[in-house]
Amino acid sequence: MLSKKNSIRKASIDDPALTRQRRVVLDVVRESDDHLTAAEVFERARKKTPTISYATVYNSLRYLKEQGAISEITFGNAASRYDRETARHDHAICTCCGKLVDFDISDTMELMRAAARRSRFKPEGIHITLRGICPDCRSE
Repeated sequence: MLSKKNSIRKASIDDPALTRQRRVVLDVVRESDDHLTAAEVFERARKKTPTISYATVYNSLRYLKEQGAISEITFGNAASRYDRETARHDHAICTCCGKLVDFDISDTMELMRAAARRSRFKPEGIHITLRGICPDCRSE
């Protein structure tokens, strides 16, 4: 199980480049238990700052990702999702409703080494995505 502790590395509260709008976007991502899309971040940010634009939210997400304050999750052509957890971890995604949850497997690094040996690639990282049907969708 992943810790709920937020991993904010470079974008600190004292960072002069962390504008009020960027702070709002960061707070929205940090306060959510979900992995929000940019559109969802925009909707929630507008509740806090009604004048914020979609472009500002999108640019803020890019800045915060580059600073290591949040991480971006991409799945093919689907909309990117944003995660408050920046430490290495994996995800399970529901193929019915799109729900995305974090998980961690202790043997992931050994799996990466085995995959690197078989593929003869020099590994830079590994991310496991479990695709399946979540408990809520299975019970319907």
